Amino acid sequence: MAESIERIKTLILGSGPAGYTAAIYAARADLKPVMYTGMEPGGQLTTTTEVDNFPGYPEGIDGPTMMVQLQQQAERFGTEVRIGMATGVEFSNQVGGIHKVTIDDSKVVEAETVIIATGASAKYLNIPSEQRLRGGGVSACAVCDGFFYKGQEVAIVGGGDTAAEEASYLANICKKVTMLIRKGEMRASKAMQHRVNSLPNIDIRYFTEVDEILGDQVVEGLRMVNNQTGEKEEISITGFFVAIGHKPNTDIFKGQLEMDNTGYLITKGKSTKTSKPGVFASGDVQDKEYRQAVTAAGTGCMAALDAERYLASVETPAEINS
Repeated sequence: MAESIERIKTLILGSGPAGYTAAIYAARADLKPVMYTGMEPGGQLTTTTEVDNFPGYPEGIDGPTMMVQLQQQAERFGTEVRIGMATGVEFSNQVGGIHKVTIDDSKVVEAETVIIATGASAKYLNIPSEQRLRGGGVSACAVCDGFFYKGQEVAIVGGGDTAAEEASYLANICKKVTMLIRKGEMRASKAMQHRVNSLPNIDIRYFTEVDEILGDQVVEGLRMVNNQTGEKEEISITGFFVAIGHKPNTDIFKGQLEMDNTGYLITKGKSTKTSKPGVFASGDVQDKEYRQAVTAAGTGCMAALDAERYLASVETPAEINS
């Protein structure tokens, strides 16, 4: 049971690039934002060793440091950052209504606006060597980390459009890409299949799964297994990419907000507006196309601006419902 109730103007759920950027803009607009970090403070970038493609960092920056700096910037303008996770929501259907969010099953926060930036979690194979070598050559984003393996041999697992697109990207910069597909065909669109098949340095292995990622501190090789014959084979690689999909962190919002059949929140037009007035979504929780730190930050800015304009349009603050 919730033990206490607090009333605020703007509540931000999530603390990745989208959440922190929203916080910076909301604080500067005097929306007095309160942020709850969620289970993974800093989001997916905290598992990334180097970020080379975020504007303004000519020498690159490691992910955790970048997130600390974003938090400091948000706090500089007055954002209150709290450790905690939303465990229940009750969003109002009324313009100017009050949204109720339960934190850690013990506290209810009543907010005039809510910015959702809970992100998405990459799906992994969940084998011990994969988890151990995350940040040491195992990545779930070829566009983010592929550059570090330029001219090297890498492997990627997955058979959908994302896997095909990332394999094609890697093939342009890597010496060789071994693509592991669990079934006897790809799930990717025909166009993407043709693109992958046309690249001579992509070696497609059907009916093949990962047995073990080899290496102590960094990825040094891969042991594959044919799931039809049981035959195993080892190859030398320096990078291993997982492209089996992402899961948006939206379970808590089911039945409250409109989402697509894979769980991504649906926003209206070019805005961050969700199906409930005063509730906005930014970052990977509503973006399954780009999934980059810089695009997440951009939508975080948009969400804060949308929240500011929404509050300005509400003539009289709604009263707390008894």
